[in-house]
Amino acid sequence: MDAAVSGRVSDVQSDDTDPLDPYVHVDEQAAESALRPSTLAEFGGQRRVSDQLGLVLAAARHRGSTPDHVLLSGPPGLGKTTLAMIIAAEMGAPIRISSGPAIQHAGDLAAILSGLTEGEVFFLDEIHRMSRPAEEMLYLAMEDFRVDVVVGKGPGATAIPLDIPRFTLVGATTRAGLLPGPLRDRFGFTAQLDFYAAVDLERILRRSAVLLGIELAPAAGVEIASRSRGTPRIANRLLRRVRDYAQVKADGRLTRSVAAAALELYEVDPLGLDRLDRAVLDALCRGFGGGPVGLTTLALAVAEETETIEEVAEPFLVREGFLMRTPRGRVATRRAWEHLGLTPPVSLAPPPDAPDLFSGE
Repeated sequence: MDAAVSGRVSDVQSDDTDPLDPYVHVDEQAAESALRPSTLAEFGGQRRVSDQLGLVLAAARHRGSTPDHVLLSGPPGLGKTTLAMIIAAEMGAPIRISSGPAIQHAGDLAAILSGLTEGEVFFLDEIHRMSRPAEEMLYLAMEDFRVDVVVGKGPGATAIPLDIPRFTLVGATTRAGLLPGPLRDRFGFTAQLDFYAAVDLERILRRSAVLLGIELAPAAGVEIASRSRGTPRIANRLLRRVRDYAQVKADGRLTRSVAAAALELYEVDPLGLDRLDRAVLDALCRGFGGGPVGLTTLALAVAEETETIEEVAEPFLVREGFLMRTPRGRVATRRAWEHLGLTPPVSLAPPPDAPDLFSGE
């Protein structure tokens, strides 16, 4: 299976066994595809996006036309690839899949676009990493369904217009801010995917358990969901790891205590932090007095690549209030010190209770 089918394959230099890596691991693409929902009705969570997208697709079917181009942005593992495949399924159209890094020349894009069929969905993952010449060609293709193929070189070069079938581009990005304005403006529908609530992850886990033939106790689903960082890909990965543990250690029974024991074995703590997260916080607090410390220095301290720290650990640690990024570097918060069982420095002491301005005292 093409790596793009399951979203971006993790290319940061982290251990492929890291259960909390939000990117898809090379060896789990087939397992992830088996759990992928195929309709908007099956798509758990992101209700606002699902409802809006459902209206766009229903209106296009009513008109008998292709839907507007769609831009999906958000952190990895939230369902951008799945939504692209659902769009194709809901429209009864084939889907062509590629990624920005694979399109480094305008000719690469022209070859793909000229091979599309009428109404086909073209899913372009990591669209922000596409080359500038290809990006400029895409502008014309999105608006006029035409590409200009340049023949020859130098002053004698000639641009030959080539009509292409009407298609729907579904672009996906984890870095929406890197997209040029002219490209963003050409998408008729844009959606930002958010992290999932625990109740939505529990619903996803119940569905996945049925597909995997697992009898999942409701409390076990709660335990797994609470440690999944709001990310369905991580939740499904942890479910498979807990299943393995239960089959070997607990006669296949997936209770809450079994799930907790399995996740402790994989070093995923009750707040969803793993070995790497704790190593980063430990280095910040014990090694650098809480910071600030630069990213490169911090990566050296935990023997990891800077990309791994920045793309895998930091987003969650910042979101959950364990770490702050400042102009001078990374700084551990009071919550980080307390989570490690350490005494925070005086500078992080909570402020004294402010007087009540309306008490009259």
